[in-house]
Amino acid sequence: MAQGIKAHELDELNSVDLEARLRECKEELFNLRFQAATGQLESHGRLNTVKKDIARIYTVVRERELGIRTAPGSEKEEASA
Repeated sequence: MAQGIKAHELDELNSVDLEARLRECKEELFNLRFQAATGQLESHGRLNTVKKDIARIYTVVRERELGIRTAPGSEKEEASA
């Protein structure tokens, strides 16, 4: 069974890396949907896993905007301020 991204793994990424991971997941989802449409997809469970990974990334980004989560390195900046 395919393993997705864990939330604590996303906490360790900065904003640039998070955007890169989001872009990779969206590309993978596009490719999986294309394979499904052409009948070449072998692992249909991977579609759901990638969709959930994208949702997790969006959740972490939004929680950082709201101040619920902190980006790595921001705690050091707050302590020095």
